[in-house]
Amino acid sequence: MKNKITSLTFALALGTLSLGVSGLVMAQQAMTEPQVHSKLTEQGYTKVHDVKFKDGMWRAEAKSADGKHVDLRIDAKTGEIYPDEQVSRLSEKDVRASLETQGYTHVHDVDFDDGIWKAKAENQSGVDVKLKIDAGTGKVIATD
Repeated sequence: MKNKITSLTFALALGTLSLGVSGLVMAQQAMTEPQVHSKLTEQGYTKVHDVKFKDGMWRAEAKSADGKHVDLRIDAKTGEIYPDEQVSRLSEKDVRASLETQGYTHVHDVDFDDGIWKAKAENQSGVDVKLKIDAGTGKVIATD
């Protein structure tokens, strides 16, 4: 009986130790809170706050480049960011600047909708056009 209790105690201690070690390894592989904040800022998010680690992922609240409030989840190992809604990394000012460098003038009615930017402008020939713009690059992806 004494041998069974000793064996059981040893097994429980070993199991607890291994759980502690795996938790320590996981914590060493995870991003730190300052790294998460830095990553979000690099990706164009502003006013980052309420950064917390929960359920194996970092969570934060911020404003996207287009000024919308977003809730974010960040993979603790890779830093991949998962917004609660599709957002643009570009601001309206960024989109206007990109269109001007692509030769469009008189840019107006710039709006972010359903994951893409939309705008109206004059093309290089002076023709009024409706544009659809990639939310990540600022490049025109369609013209009406």
